[in-house]
Amino acid sequence: MNPFFLIFIVLPAIELYLLIKVGVQIGALYTIALIFFTAILGLYFAKLQGIQTIKSGMINLYQNKIPLYEMMSGASIAIAAFLLIIPGFFTDSIGFLLLIPFTRNILLILALKKGNKRKTGEQSEIIDGEVIDNKKDES
Repeated sequence: MNPFFLIFIVLPAIELYLLIKVGVQIGALYTIALIFFTAILGLYFAKLQGIQTIKSGMINLYQNKIPLYEMMSGASIAIAAFLLIIPGFFTDSIGFLLLIPFTRNILLILALKKGNKRKTGEQSEIIDGEVIDNKKDES
């Protein structure tokens, strides 16, 4: 299925459906207040997680390690913050899942496994070799 179809048609339809259902249950003003509250709370936690990730990445850089996990974690925190800014309960729930370190680790592991399956199925055009210099001393 086309990802643009999912993003521009299905996602807003899900958001509207959930907003209407929640609005009927708790009222329109409480629904709007809840949307603002989840956005503010989510951005606050995104800021905290982002600062913690930056500190961890700096520690890895000082130890001459590549901060690969921190880069992936930072990207997922940025995506989570973006999802939390978008009004709606479905995107907020996905954003909060990306903010929780435990669920973020699970999602990153699943994404890396999916990426590795694609790479292992493709033929690599890299050929290992060794260069041997056969030149004799010309003196």
